[in-house]
Amino acid sequence: MKAFLNFTMIFFGIMHIVVHGQDTKTANKITLLLKDSLYLANLNYPKSVSRCYATNSYNFLWLNDKQNIDQAETALALLTHANRFGLLSSDYYSKNLTFEGLNQLGGFFSEKHEERKAIFDILMTDGLITFINNIHFGKYNPLYDRSYIDSISINGFCADKALSNARRQLDFSKAVCEAQPKLKAYQDLQNYLDQFYAVGNPDTTSAEMAKILINMERLRWINTQSSDYVWINIPSYTLAFHHQGNVSEFKVVVGKPKTATPVLESEIDYFSTAPDWRVPQSIFRNEILPEILENSGYLEDNHYSIYDETGGEIIVNSSTLQEINKNPRKYSVRQSSGGHNALGAIVFRFQNSHGVYLHDTPQKQYFNRENRALSHGCIRVQNPKLLATQLLAFDDSNEKIAVLEEAVKAYCKRDFILKQPVPIIITYLTVLIKNGKPIIYDDIYQLDKSLVEMLHHDMRTLFDLR
Repeated sequence: MKAFLNFTMIFFGIMHIVVHGQDTKTANKITLLLKDSLYLANLNYPKSVSRCYATNSYNFLWLNDKQNIDQAETALALLTHANRFGLLSSDYYSKNLTFEGLNQLGGFFSEKHEERKAIFDILMTDGLITFINNIHFGKYNPLYDRSYIDSISINGFCADKALSNARRQLDFSKAVCEAQPKLKAYQDLQNYLDQFYAVGNPDTTSAEMAKILINMERLRWINTQSSDYVWINIPSYTLAFHHQGNVSEFKVVVGKPKTATPVLESEIDYFSTAPDWRVPQSIFRNEILPEILENSGYLEDNHYSIYDETGGEIIVNSSTLQEINKNPRKYSVRQSSGGHNALGAIVFRFQNSHGVYLHDTPQKQYFNRENRALSHGCIRVQNPKLLATQLLAFDDSNEKIAVLEEAVKAYCKRDFILKQPVPIIITYLTVLIKNGKPIIYDDIYQLDKSLVEMLHHDMRTLFDLR
């Protein structure tokens, strides 16, 4: 019995040395490659790849045992079918990463194959990190370039951490796909595209598929991950308030092509009743001042007042009007609150660098038009009181609804500060899925062309466009 125990201890000791030795050789191969600046320069996300291996002691992530090789097959299937996400498999080393290569290298255990295995393993990691970044940030994100994404966690997201987390999950593919945007508009497009490749749809044109591709790219540029948000889509002239699984839809008026409404993300902090309107300088100089010069009664007729740089109100006469015309930048204009006010009864405020906001309007007739690109850039919403009521209810401030009703009725100035700001997203999407079918909207600002040019190769490959 003693002899058997001695043999057992010696056997497991030898096995520990062998395995540890193999791990050390593996680590050395991975480490050497990741220390080679010329090799790293050929990777898409070298810093992310290095972080991934550092947390795994520089051992193989995909080729070191049967369980990992099984997971590698799942991962490789995901990259091979990147077209289901509107992406190209060729962006993820499709020539180097093959099932044949995986099966072959997975069965090699001799030292002479370690470098080939290490290269395959690293390319698999970089391909998956690239895929995760592409489905999360898009390929042509205007805010973040590849090197920036590789260097830092952005809004709590980091692809190498997402990959490490996915490797610990039972459903690897599902965990990876969690990196995609959570917005319903994106999910609808993704589901349609996935179904298109799964079963085919002869009624879908290549032009529609191209629209789906470029608008999925746009949606990947959005950082908001909340399931509750106010969403304005410019080309469809719509606002949708997504709250607690419900969706309330409103018509909107957006900016004219020359004074376009910007794409942005922010939060609605508060809204006000009976607002006065501080007229933007561009509107004052280009539109209101010429009217005043032509008609001295224009100010009073439209309830405007002019103020100097100190905030003092100017009495307008021929003398002061000449001075204002010489130096209009030194003056500002406000329109008093009331039924005549351009902002109407309610204005919703959110921080942004463009000086735009969401508001009511006295020109209700514009909501009956099909083309509603009519404003100076701000967004006018139909039935703003209903939206304000829903925001208060969502904010657990139902007791303020009666106060809101009275303030709107009496045109009384009141601020309603939300306890929890609500995300607001303004998008430019020229296709949406409605009742299971793609609906194309006019490209009113002519923004599709530049994105089509960026993605032209992808679209030709995916959808056989000519």
